[in-house]
Amino acid sequence: MIIDKLLEKIDEKRNPCVVGLDPIVEKLPPHLLTESSFTAIAEAFKVFNFAIIDAIHDLVPAIKPQMACYEKYGAAGVQAFEETVAYAKEKGLIVIGDAKRGDIGHTAKAYAEAHLGKVFTPSGRKFSTNADWLTVNPYLGKDGLDPFVKVCEEHDRGIFILVKTSNPSSGQWQDRLIDVKDDEVADFTERNIQLKDRRTELYNLVGLQVHRYAKEFRGKRGYSAIGAVVGATYPEQAATLRKLMPYSLFLVPGYGAQGGKSKDIVNCFNNDGYGAVINSSRGIIYAWETLNMPRDFARASRNAVRIMITDIQDALKDAGKWPHNWN
Repeated sequence: MIIDKLLEKIDEKRNPCVVGLDPIVEKLPPHLLTESSFTAIAEAFKVFNFAIIDAIHDLVPAIKPQMACYEKYGAAGVQAFEETVAYAKEKGLIVIGDAKRGDIGHTAKAYAEAHLGKVFTPSGRKFSTNADWLTVNPYLGKDGLDPFVKVCEEHDRGIFILVKTSNPSSGQWQDRLIDVKDDEVADFTERNIQLKDRRTELYNLVGLQVHRYAKEFRGKRGYSAIGAVVGATYPEQAATLRKLMPYSLFLVPGYGAQGGKSKDIVNCFNNDGYGAVINSSRGIIYAWETLNMPRDFARASRNAVRIMITDIQDALKDAGKWPHNWN
């Protein structure tokens, strides 16, 4: 299963770090931009991404390209996204497509097939974007999640469902207290998660739904391909969600440029040292700016990745969560 493949990559690289490939035209090394057409910008994205992939593929298990950075440049940008996915997979990396898709019915199925599965053509079904994992928005309920889960089962893919995101205003909705139904109470009490007059935060209820999917869809090591997005900027909430979703892998944004520290991410891991992958985007791919290395941007990114790996490894050691497979 894809979850076991990702865990094998994590063991091989001895770290759970993910590099986010979120190219922004204004922040690219200037020599990559030859003209202003969308085609030229997309080509610059590919040159930038491919060089970084070449520099870091032996260090990390996965990359996470952000679809929005590419989509805004139309068809040429989407093609650059697709070619980045293909190149990363050629280099042995797991690819997490960050598109935060969410809809219902045939539209949700279309999103799922486009990113994770096969699409219909008159000559047969074919892979399209072909990522290994996809981020998914849960706020249309099970109607919006079931099609993604089904495609994961059919094509051995994974999803990360947004649960507690790293942005400052996430609590505007995600922290709202919601009534807990009778059939949900035991799930909280069994895990020693305290309710507030039979109410809990919305993110906990989303986490519970993730758990109900995850426990039915596990790999040989007990972890599931139905994961959760849990921000590094909310370590206390992450500790609760870790208890609520023991089988799910957490995709953890917010480390680095968004303010999350290595000590903040340890609650996202189970005691065995697994259970999370930690993403850094801007802190890695724009490391050339701090070092003033525009012509050697890929080497600057490699150096930044090495620093991140050491930081995360040290945090796991200090927390007593060093995986036994890494000894």
